Amino acid sequence: MKERVYIRLLMAGIVLYTISGLVVGATDICFTSENKPPSEEWSRIFGGYDSDYGFAVQQSTDGGYIIVGSTESFGSGSLDIWLIKTSSNGKIKWERTFGGSNNDEGCHVQQTNDGGYIIVGHTSSYGSGGTDIWLIKTDSDGNEIWNRTLGGNQDDYGYVVQQTEDGGYIIIGCTRSYGAGWCDVWLIKTDSNGKEEWNRTFGRLGNDCGRCVQQTSDGGYVLVGYTKLHDTEHNDIWLIKTDSNGNEEWNRTFYGGQGFAVQQTSDGGYIIVGYTNLYGAGKLDIWVIKTDSNGNEEWNRTFGGSYDEWGYAIQETEDGGYVIAGFTRSYGSGQWGNIWLVKIDRNGNEEWNKTLGKDCFDCGHSVQQTNDGGYIVVGTAVSHAIETKLDILLVKVTHENISLLKRIYNFILSVIERIHNLLSDLINGIFSTSVPILSGRFYV
Repeated sequence: MKERVYIRLLMAGIVLYTISGLVVGATDICFTSENKPPSEEWSRIFGGYDSDYGFAVQQSTDGGYIIVGSTESFGSGSLDIWLIKTSSNGKIKWERTFGGSNNDEGCHVQQTNDGGYIIVGHTSSYGSGGTDIWLIKTDSDGNEIWNRTLGGNQDDYGYVVQQTEDGGYIIIGCTRSYGAGWCDVWLIKTDSNGKEEWNRTFGRLGNDCGRCVQQTSDGGYVLVGYTKLHDTEHNDIWLIKTDSNGNEEWNRTFYGGQGFAVQQTSDGGYIIVGYTNLYGAGKLDIWVIKTDSNGNEEWNRTFGGSYDEWGYAIQETEDGGYVIAGFTRSYGSGQWGNIWLVKIDRNGNEEWNKTLGKDCFDCGHSVQQTNDGGYIVVGTAVSHAIETKLDILLVKVTHENISLLKRIYNFILSVIERIHNLLSDLINGIFSTSVPILSGRFYV
């Protein structure tokens, strides 16, 4: 009797799994391209007499925004790190510069658990090499608490930093001081005071670089960048998964492009954005790749026109889709390009796209969905006062106009998808267990 019950439960599970899979798959048919692009709520320009660059933005716990970039207008050197804190409407509350007599660049910032900020970039003013990774910790008012340089006697660059579960920091970049090739991916783990705990290089004999890292739900790390052998013409996107000590678990390459950002998704997989010069409609197109938890491709999409487009940032949104920030020369009013914001659903189908900026040149480097469901974007724009220099451009975009029907649909779909994933784990668990059928008996 028990055996029949087990078999019936198993068959029912398989039927429900199949039905839920069909429903989830129906998103390719239902509600695609129904949304209108959101509106620009406000924009702010930050800059001085020379060129200034915005590379990363995050909404802070007070509802305002923290921005990091570089400035040629202020500070003590020819190029300094520029940290800007704004209110919720983009008005400057305070600003800080960090740098010496040479070039220093800020690439990424994150608010830390103590309310302060952690910055990573690179410095030519300090350290032991031509250029070293520069890690700076500040308090909540942007005042420096400590700074660390990391590098050897050649050039080393830092691009992204994240605070880890243990209160330390994980940094991704590239190194010419260490590793096997001309330039290698460099992953560095520090304690809460910025002291190195370990570092790992990943590379071949050519040119390899890491551009983004995130701690994963299992305590390890996922990183993305690009790899290129000396005897090949094209770069390849390189996705690497490590354990909590930075030891490689697996890696995947995707031929013909560069990866700039990666995020672990709510289903345990990964979403990557960058560009491709082999696929799509133009010379360069935005390239989005979705993988499963083992890095195997589930789908990929290209976005672009007849000219150049690339994606610098991607984030999973509250509706299960993704928002991308980057650059387009095919669309918009800019003579040399505009910021391009693209919203896609969970299967990579475009829901809307919007160009931001004026009539000359604008490029988006970072995007985040805000607490009100809108988006904050930072990038660099040609100054409209002096068209020979660049300024930091911060743009707030409203929440897209999603109908009530689609909101209900998204909620139901997310519930069905969770059930589908649970049933998938259950069925895989059953079939991965030894289940012999002997003499008509079903053993579990």
